[in-house]
Amino acid sequence: MQRYELAKLIDHTLLKPTATFEDIDRLCSEAIEYGFYSVCVNSAFVEYAVNKLKDTPIKVCTTVGFPLGAVDREVKAFEAKKAVSQGALEVDMVINLGYLKNGDYLEVREDIESVVKAVKEENKDAKVKVIIETCYLSESEKVTAVKLCQEANADFVKTSTGFGTGGATVEDVKLIRMLVGDTMGVKASGGIRDLDTAIKMIEAGANRIGTSSGVAIMEELKNKG
Repeated sequence: MQRYELAKLIDHTLLKPTATFEDIDRLCSEAIEYGFYSVCVNSAFVEYAVNKLKDTPIKVCTTVGFPLGAVDREVKAFEAKKAVSQGALEVDMVINLGYLKNGDYLEVREDIESVVKAVKEENKDAKVKVIIETCYLSESEKVTAVKLCQEANADFVKTSTGFGTGGATVEDVKLIRMLVGDTMGVKASGGIRDLDTAIKMIEAGANRIGTSSGVAIMEELKNKG
């Protein structure tokens, strides 16, 4: 894989609660230097990141209902709409895991649909990725979660927030890709800190990688020639 090909699969991520504007500056500068697909920031930093990256091809991605997902769907929809109005072109929302585990599947689908509708009304080209937080789900719950993402017309299924008890696994990425075929994107996120892990996720079916270790991964690829 060529360096630019890998870079274009990476959402360069900074979601720690202590992130400062100086940290966001560094994130954006690194994204420009390495040619990452996007930067992924908490919604409070969307407008700032958009301004830092204007006149570049790098997109701004943000999170909604992050990291727990246990937020009223109207609040999620408002957060998503506001972020897109400020220039975010991708929104990574967290499903309501409690509803899923309770069997309230209609509520889960409507939760996703509310964000998809808010995003598409603001910008029809903006993308919605749905974080299903696989580390907390049984096999059957993963299948159900992916089905609900499909029914709600989301653009991507994403494995993890990176704040749960585990991150992306090759097995989960393979499962999600098998379920969605080529109709949706698959984003592997959480615990992807080196080149070997990133490549394994891509080989398993991920067409986007969320990581805060993008620079280290690119440098590792460079050093390998």
